[in-house]
Amino acid sequence: MKLKSLLLLLVALCPFITFAQSSLTIFSEDGYKFFLVLNGQRQNNVAMTNVRIDGLSQPQYAVKIIFEDKTKPEISKNIPTLNPENSEFADVTYKIKTTNNGELKMRYFSATPVMPNYVAPPDVYVMHYGQPAPPPPPVMGGGTTVTQTTVTQTTSAPVGGVGANINVGGAGVNMNINISDPTMGMGGGTTVTRTTTTTTDMGYHDNQYNNAPPPPPSRGGGCNFAMNPTDFRSALETVKKASFEETKLSTAKTVLSSNCMSTDQITQICKQFSFEESKLDFAKFAHARCTDPGNYFKIGNIFSFDASRTELNEFISGH
Repeated sequence: MKLKSLLLLLVALCPFITFAQSSLTIFSEDGYKFFLVLNGQRQNNVAMTNVRIDGLSQPQYAVKIIFEDKTKPEISKNIPTLNPENSEFADVTYKIKTTNNGELKMRYFSATPVMPNYVAPPDVYVMHYGQPAPPPPPVMGGGTTVTQTTVTQTTSAPVGGVGANINVGGAGVNMNINISDPTMGMGGGTTVTRTTTTTTDMGYHDNQYNNAPPPPPSRGGGCNFAMNPTDFRSALETVKKASFEETKLSTAKTVLSSNCMSTDQITQICKQFSFEESKLDFAKFAHARCTDPGNYFKIGNIFSFDASRTELNEFISGH
């Protein structure tokens, strides 16, 4: 009887049971646009530089990167979607980078806990695994050309008419008589053909294609809205829990690559690092995603050495 009751309880709870799933984000460090193929299924029909796939239930997927630039070779790699530290489902990020010898490689970047109800910024292409990718946009400038041809024919009288002037009774009556003989001046007529072509452009521009995300924000002012306090606290706590300095830095960069932060939020993240080098690295990385770059001078207060402040100021001046 107890077993039956337990089974009934499990059946009742089934609709509320959620299964752990991972997310995979791949971005191009050098801004090369690419198509992502996951287990043989293309995820984006518009070449992007930052692609996120959620709803991944398997611990590993076969990934292929096909660059928009056909001169660049494809990249194929089996990628695990579990956190390498605890083997739990996670938000895993890989980056495409150019090695010292000029080759394009896909490298592990970070793994963070999956945020519930995650909302990606507009510069990240998001696809739920298993759904068909949206159709590609019409080719820019490749509208339909409709040609309408109007033919006009004008025929002149053939040569060979006979003219005569007749004077009647000195009255000076002139009569002009034209007689057309089809046997005379054969082929002497002229036919003129005029062709009028009308072209109609029915093409679309990129901003008319709703499925194509807008371009990423530009450095220095492209971010208008910082993370809301709830999401930021969750991100800050995730950075704090990282065991190693390198993991903290990669986690913080992952959060920032998909969000924007205020100067004060960036300062709080920087304070989680133990080493001056890590603080400077993140401060440089975060400058492009700051909502109030005019206040970025405040970041200098977190450094212990003037050399770090100077290096950050020179970096900001160059961007």
